Amino acid sequence: QVQLVESGGGLVQAGGSLRLSCAASGRTFSRYAMGWFRQAPGKEREFVAGISWSGGNTDYGDSVKGRFTISKDNAKNTAYLQMNSLKPEDTAVYYCVSTRRPPSTVAVLTVASEYDNWGQGTQVTVSS
Repeated sequence: QVQLVESGGGLVQAGGSLRLSCAASGRTFSRYAMGWFRQAPGKEREFVAGISWSGGNTDYGDSVKGRFTISKDNAKNTAYLQMNSLKPEDTAVYYCVSTRRPPSTVAVLTVASEYDNWGQGTQVTVSS
């Protein structure tokens, strides 16, 4: 079973930046499709970003397009979410997700049920 450990969350002012990291156990990280979801109190879980097994394809939720960037470093078994121009509405618990069973090496998965493994979450709070 893959373990995912997120870090990098915290409190930041609106307009600021944070970089979340997701360290994954396992010897075949390069074959994982990865993603980030978030959930704010009283709201539905929301897709934030996804990256394909190959790392060459990415996709983003509409609310974060142009501000967030997902990446993965296979040598470090780590995925990242760079968050710029943060807004108070970005406040949520952010979850790292992974799967070793994407339909293809280039597929970007955007549905929560398509992922097998979830991290414990890291809190991001953006003050106005």
